[in-house]
Amino acid sequence: MAKKQDIQDFLTGFTAETTPGSAAKVSNFNEHLKPGTSVYITFLPGSDFNDTVAVAKRLRNEGFIPIPHFAARSIADKATLESNIDKVVSEAGVDRVLCIAGAVDKPIGDYADSTQLLDTGLFDKYGINHIAVAGHPEGSPDMSDESILAALKWKNGFKQKTDAEMHVVTQFSFEAEPIIAWDKMLRTEGNELPIHIGIPGLATLKTLLMHAKACGIGASMKVLTKQARNITKLVVVNTPHKLVYDLADYKKNDPDCGVTGVHMYPLGGLRRSAMWSYAVCDGKFTLDGKGGFKVDIEIP
Repeated sequence: MAKKQDIQDFLTGFTAETTPGSAAKVSNFNEHLKPGTSVYITFLPGSDFNDTVAVAKRLRNEGFIPIPHFAARSIADKATLESNIDKVVSEAGVDRVLCIAGAVDKPIGDYADSTQLLDTGLFDKYGINHIAVAGHPEGSPDMSDESILAALKWKNGFKQKTDAEMHVVTQFSFEAEPIIAWDKMLRTEGNELPIHIGIPGLATLKTLLMHAKACGIGASMKVLTKQARNITKLVVVNTPHKLVYDLADYKKNDPDCGVTGVHMYPLGGLRRSAMWSYAVCDGKFTLDGKGGFKVDIEIP
């Protein structure tokens, strides 16, 4: 069974994310996150990329590492892609990005998936030294499982051609079993890219269900739907303690585990998720002896 230090080690160094809209509600990210934390900047369909640039500049100025999303299906052409890369590099010192297809049914321009963005060579040209790509432990409503696996194999091959480091950052899940099965399957398929697992942050059950449905979360959503049968639980704030415990235990006991990091999705707001995560990283929690734990501080 995972020990306290295993759980601390598993969560330490977690990354976070924000949207331009959410960033506008935060007076200073230092109120919630420790300096040097990597923060992904979500690009929502229909957004203005200049808003991404502005948030990246702000994060850099406040002492954080900005990681902007480049959503293939929302990029018109190569000239636009190059211009956007140039902006975040020259104005915000960006050297890390996340390349995704993007949740758009029909591409607005020349790109339909992230492999096409990578294949332009522009990220290497502008000195991007770390590229994250998407992972889907429970599949995606936008792609078949076969297509997802083929794309990941292509990205493993691309890693041999780029100067950048690469890793997979996944969609969030609610239980460890599908994640562990997925990681083991990828291992047999030859995946060598490190995996940063998406963890749902602190939020009410109602909020988690809403995000899970919107993102096409699969089998692990049954954990939530069982709880939702009791309507009084819809407004109770849920914590990912069981998921974190189980994944820490998996990482401890399987030397071939591909999971090397955690990405925290602040679905119920950055403040709560950050407070809980740092409490765990700092060892301010108590094991319950039943495969879980509880933080020792109150999360308002």
